[in-house]
Amino acid sequence: MKYFLGIGVMIVGFFMVVKTQWFMENFGRNNWAEEHLGIEGGSRLMYKLLGILFIVGSFLGMTGMLGEIFISIFGRAFGL
Repeated sequence: MKYFLGIGVMIVGFFMVVKTQWFMENFGRNNWAEEHLGIEGGSRLMYKLLGILFIVGSFLGMTGMLGEIFISIFGRAFGL
């Protein structure tokens, strides 16, 4: 099941990177991104970065490396 979900999230991430204009037309601009990520292309950059994050995160989740990364980063805070 995790492979189907991971591939689905990867496909969504791929389309967020490739079809950014479609996401801009349907979901609109983000004021925070426009203010902090660039003058005119802040929202486009945000959608592309989210798409790349979806692709990398789902790949790490499918291979089982995501849990190890979280434990190595936050393990000390929870005594693991």
